[in-house]
Amino acid sequence: MEEIKFRGKKREGRHRDTWDPFQLNPIGAEKETKRRCFEFAQYLVAAIVGLAVLTSAVVAKGSLLVLSTMSCPTSLRSPKEKQFYMLMLVFCLVFPNVLVFLKSLWRCAFKSFVYPNMKTMGFMCAIECLVSLGTSTLVLVVMPQFDVLTNLFISGGVCIISAILQIVYKLQKETWKILFPICSLIFTVAGYCLLGIDYYVRVSSYVDRQSADCFIYIAIGIFSSVLVSLCWWENPLQATNRMQEKLSELEGFRDFVFVISSILRIIVIGAVYLFYHALIQKTIKWSDFNLQDKDWELLQIGLVLFFLQAFCSAACHWFGVVACKIHAVRMSFALPLCCTGPAVLLLGLILFLTQAQDLNKAKHGSITDFCESLVYLSRKNTTPVVLLEITRSICRTSLNSYYLQWPFSMLALEGVCMWLGAVTCSYYVWKIKVQRIERTSQLFVRRLYESAFIDLSLLLNTKMKVPRARNQESHEDIQNCVIYLCATMWHETYDEMLKILTSMFRLDRYRGDPKENHTDCFDFECHVYVDDAYMTEKATGKRLVNSYVTDLIHVVIEVYRVFTNKEPDDVSIFETPYGGRLMFVLPDGNMLYIHLKDKTLIKNKKRWSQIMYMYYLLGWKGYIVKNPKKITRQNNPCRESMISMYGEIYLLPQHDTDYKRKFISDDNTYILALDGDTDFQPKAVILLLDRLRMYTNVGAACGRIHPTGMGPMVWYQKFEYAVGHWLQKTSEHVFGSVLCSPGCFSLFRGSALMDDNVMKKYTTPATRASEYVQYDQGEDRWLCTLLLQQGWRVEYNAASDAYTNSPEEFKEFYNQRRRWGPSTLANTLDLLHSGSETVKRNSSISQLYIYYQMFTVSSSILGPASVTLMIAGALQFILKLYGTTSIIIACIPPVFYILICFLAKPNTQITIAAILSIMYAFLMTASLFSIIGDMVIQGTFLTPTGLFLVSMAIMYSVTAILHPEEWAMIIYGLMYFICIPSGYLLLTIYSLVNMHIVTWGTRETNKGEGEVKKNHNMLCDRDCRICCWDMKLQITQETDNQMLRQITGQTAQEGPPPLPIVNQDSINQIAAAKMEPEANIDKNTENTVEEVKKPLVDKQNWVAVKGNDSASSSSYGSVNKKNISRSGYNDVEEDDDLMISDFEETELPVSDWVKPVKEEFLKKLTYANMKRNLQEQIRYTLRNKNEDDVCEELVLMLTDTLNGQLSEVGPEDILTESQLEELEYALREHTRRILVTSQMERLEKRVTAAIKKTLTAPQVKKLDEGEQDFWNKLLERYLTPIVDSKAHLEEVTRELKSLRNKAVFLYFIVNLLWVVATFFLQAIGTEVLSIKIPKYYPNGTESAEPLMVEPLSLMFLFSFAFLLIIQFLAMLYHRVYTLIHVVSYRSTEKEYMPKDIEEEDDGLTLENHRASALGFNDDDL
Repeated sequence: MEEIKFRGKKREGRHRDTWDPFQLNPIGAEKETKRRCFEFAQYLVAAIVGLAVLTSAVVAKGSLLVLSTMSCPTSLRSPKEKQFYMLMLVFCLVFPNVLVFLKSLWRCAFKSFVYPNMKTMGFMCAIECLVSLGTSTLVLVVMPQFDVLTNLFISGGVCIISAILQIVYKLQKETWKILFPICSLIFTVAGYCLLGIDYYVRVSSYVDRQSADCFIYIAIGIFSSVLVSLCWWENPLQATNRMQEKLSELEGFRDFVFVISSILRIIVIGAVYLFYHALIQKTIKWSDFNLQDKDWELLQIGLVLFFLQAFCSAACHWFGVVACKIHAVRMSFALPLCCTGPAVLLLGLILFLTQAQDLNKAKHGSITDFCESLVYLSRKNTTPVVLLEITRSICRTSLNSYYLQWPFSMLALEGVCMWLGAVTCSYYVWKIKVQRIERTSQLFVRRLYESAFIDLSLLLNTKMKVPRARNQESHEDIQNCVIYLCATMWHETYDEMLKILTSMFRLDRYRGDPKENHTDCFDFECHVYVDDAYMTEKATGKRLVNSYVTDLIHVVIEVYRVFTNKEPDDVSIFETPYGGRLMFVLPDGNMLYIHLKDKTLIKNKKRWSQIMYMYYLLGWKGYIVKNPKKITRQNNPCRESMISMYGEIYLLPQHDTDYKRKFISDDNTYILALDGDTDFQPKAVILLLDRLRMYTNVGAACGRIHPTGMGPMVWYQKFEYAVGHWLQKTSEHVFGSVLCSPGCFSLFRGSALMDDNVMKKYTTPATRASEYVQYDQGEDRWLCTLLLQQGWRVEYNAASDAYTNSPEEFKEFYNQRRRWGPSTLANTLDLLHSGSETVKRNSSISQLYIYYQMFTVSSSILGPASVTLMIAGALQFILKLYGTTSIIIACIPPVFYILICFLAKPNTQITIAAILSIMYAFLMTASLFSIIGDMVIQGTFLTPTGLFLVSMAIMYSVTAILHPEEWAMIIYGLMYFICIPSGYLLLTIYSLVNMHIVTWGTRETNKGEGEVKKNHNMLCDRDCRICCWDMKLQITQETDNQMLRQITGQTAQEGPPPLPIVNQDSINQIAAAKMEPEANIDKNTENTVEEVKKPLVDKQNWVAVKGNDSASSSSYGSVNKKNISRSGYNDVEEDDDLMISDFEETELPVSDWVKPVKEEFLKKLTYANMKRNLQEQIRYTLRNKNEDDVCEELVLMLTDTLNGQLSEVGPEDILTESQLEELEYALREHTRRILVTSQMERLEKRVTAAIKKTLTAPQVKKLDEGEQDFWNKLLERYLTPIVDSKAHLEEVTRELKSLRNKAVFLYFIVNLLWVVATFFLQAIGTEVLSIKIPKYYPNGTESAEPLMVEPLSLMFLFSFAFLLIIQFLAMLYHRVYTLIHVVSYRSTEKEYMPKDIEEEDDGLTLENHRASALGFNDDDL
């Protein structure tokens, strides 16, 4: 209700100024806000991950301590049991090395292999062997000799080398923080000293008959801890700038090093185990490894402890990575890991105190009596073995001393010192700053974790991030980047244009305001490329913009009003070699360019628009960045400025982004490819940007595309898109690389597009039949194929949502897929053909992935035959026919439709396909219910058909549930099911047989071509032959003189031509209707469309066109003769020379289309619009809290001034030049007086600039010579329209039909062979060739009659099920990482802050401080 009242209040304000206060308010124009449910989910996920890290670390550490305790020589277990538990300890140390070996071997075999530097690899392997020697010695030799508490505490000493290196290299940002590693070293040394003192007391006090050889093990333990601490030597060194060359070289072949070092580590672990226990202790009895049935409890306890330790240590490592990636480093990573040791100790005490009563017959008097009684419990089967051994190990401490028990405090103090040493050594983890979805290689130095010290392994392995020198490239800092939003339009409707423009304005609001804080650092420009933007007026032969462009201009103005409550401020119109360009400054200072393509001057359609903007944005703009002198007037601080809706000053915004690119590499330049009807939120762009920022090998990333619209065809596509993204795209992303990044919403890396054999090859015109299919019918997929073949990866982000219109009509849908189907097959076959070369170049594509794609392509090729056999099965099931008969009947409709497609026209083919689709839908519905009924009759669903149907339903349901925002898509699954024959049989036939048709097929209508424009002085229609009909169409928008000419029957050619465009005096149609005939401007001669008009003006009108800025080429509309007469001879008397120079400088010959376009924007200068613009401009300029009072006072007073000055002007009248000058002078004077009174003189320049910007009209400009030359040469080289001869067109058509015939033959001969094979198997009979499958009922009983299944059907069923299971597992993996990305984004999401009190600066500073530190005062402007 409050929102309705708010909208009503705004409407009332507009209603005071105009009789037309009504406006469109597109969905999503309001500011984005954080949703509380997402914030709660974010904290919930962080808490769950933190709890998982703590739990898994505690279990992993506890399991290792229990195994060590139970393999102790003083344990109460038998030698056979001790030997087995020691073997489990060995397996615990080997397990992480096996994992790293498998992963590294996979990457070397199927990803990339770099031949290693033998010296560097030898050094690394030596370090790994020393670490493995220290770990195995500490765990297998030393720890079994100590009690459980000492083992818990001694693990904290493995940080000693890391602390020493931090002290030596002084890695701290603040000098005082060097105290942390110093304290860590002191605490660790103190802990070792207390360990020696504690055991000295035990030996001297005869605690548990402790022998003196324990000192040897203490020394070995200290030495082993030092060796283990070598594990993290890289971390401090990479934080310094030492050995950078070696470390960067190591990154290239680290996988191969891990393969070799993992094997060496396993060998060292085995050698230590055998050397100590077989040669020195001689405790290994090989026959004891032959376990009997009576040893089941031993096997069970040992294996459970091993699996707990191995699984939980790996889980702790994975959850730790997740915690860092979701920006929960402190709560979910550092805190749980630091608390692992105390938590294990606390858990042990709790278990001991609560479970002590389970130790039956143990004495519960003094601690010494209790410990003595434990010996007798070792033979009791009722005693918990683990609890008994832990208790027995605690009894080996000073608590069991008959003389002195206070030395136990030495052990406790040792634990405190070791824990403090570990915490202070890893203090930097608490302050680490992590980017969203930070790469694991940027989070941790080593891929390997030490399972015996999982908590310290993760803490010390976390990468230290220190400030880098300015001249050093750091991958850890967010790199600034530029995004070019490039939307291609082809006959979009008004509502579709509204979607894309609203999305661009949303992104401008998200990014543009420099006063609002957010972590996303990027600049962007919006470019819209309108294909087929012009038409030839039939009456006059003029080349004018068509109605699509007019709609687009209206959309821009409407959206601008919605977002700012005012008209566009800065509008420029350019004539270009390809047609024209409109330039807008968005409310927050970002740029919007609309490129109008004339198909008579430049190639049209989407691929050529993409080539056009790739060469312009990456080629030309990249060139002028590398040649700064090419940037127009970039070093001139006096260049014109503009003011954003928030009052910020931007200097030449159209050049700002170009200038910033000087500091941005091509790797950080991105192009966001869009369609003209795409709707997206800023979040979607940021999520795609994250993928390309984090992974330098990613050349493109696409989001989740949601089809929009209404009707059955849209319902079908909703589920089709959902399943395709849920399963197919996720499996491609996980197993290799996405094959197609759709052009409606994809982010491309500039350096990837500029790579060899990508952009250059993309410009290849189609000359052969196969090229027409591959190049022009699916340009997005071909571009991605080129990227993949050059070694780039294409990714999919499921959380990046975009919405685009989908075909709602059956005909439009079939024509769209007629393009997509053959193109998809052609590009996939091209990729498979070059598979071996692609595997060598592309680290994301392996040979296994090529085999996977071969399997999927084979499945799709056999789709028609599979559907035909499915229909045959349905007929056999429903009508109780023989198998052979049902196959023959099922083959009749496809064969009939093939003949229709070869003989009939495309529209007839589609009509028949629609009829057959309805018939198939009824059959599929009957089949579905028949299968369900048969399962009810049979009393079981454990048949191949029933099991497949049920499993598919469960799998799709689970998949939908795992996509909570899209779960409703499952409802459309029934529509998808009954349309399977239409989508996979009829559509395939239609696509292949019509492969020779290379037209677009959708949006082919052109309502703008040949249309008589009501605002453009078009007086007749070539198709109309009745004069009165001409009069009726044209009478509403013409001058009195023209009306008289129409009434007298004069033709349009004899009537007065459109008013000429002169400097500062262009006349709008409404204003022209009020104009006296005597005030009309002399007629100019009419030339051809290619020629320009050179208007002649009389002295009186020429005086009226003095501009208010010498650099302006704007033209204002005049109202009437009175206004023109007021235009002032005084100006000429004051500075006649200046007047002449102004006119000569600003006079531009323009094409016919410029004037009507400019007139659309001149409505900004009407009284109603100007009043609203001035109010909003002042409010946005003075938006800070400390300026509220003076802001409202200025709004009130300046509004009164404007009302007084324009009291005789109508709300829809456009002001003349003289009126604008008088108004500007009055507003400036009132502003000065108000600010002086309020003692806010420092704001005068800002408010004056805002007033001037409000009164500025659209400008007609010329391209600079360099860009003009670029466009001329680009058109000449790549984009000149091709005029094919009739002979060439006939030759291409013949080749396309030949290709079609070959493809149809090969495609359907394969399907025919599959059907024929099945037919003969049916004819032979199931008794001869069939597989017997036992039939079970739901209660588990077996039926007497087995199921008879033919081999081919079972093989295909299993293959399809296997493919779906693989895709389902890939989807689960992808879902987890999507959740990580979403949570990390929500934690750094931009919050729109209310306006704050801020200090104002009298000077103006360039927007990009890094680009230039130039500061200057307002007077300099």
